[in-house]
Amino acid sequence: MSPPDSVQHEVAALSQQIDRLLDVVRRLHEENRSLRHSQEQLATERAGLLARNEQARSRVEAMIQRLKALESNG
Repeated sequence: MSPPDSVQHEVAALSQQIDRLLDVVRRLHEENRSLRHSQEQLATERAGLLARNEQARSRVEAMIQRLKALESNG
């Protein structure tokens, strides 16, 4: 192999490695975007569940107060 062929071989190998790295970067970028989207959805869902839980707690407390009032009046 002559030196120019060796250089061409190295350049071709580096080019392939760069292409593989770019593919990995693209895949990781897409995966990161997807995970961020999922995280946002889960945060929104969590906030909704916390609000529903607070509403349920308030209703239960109100029922307990009404029962106590009925008990003290009865």
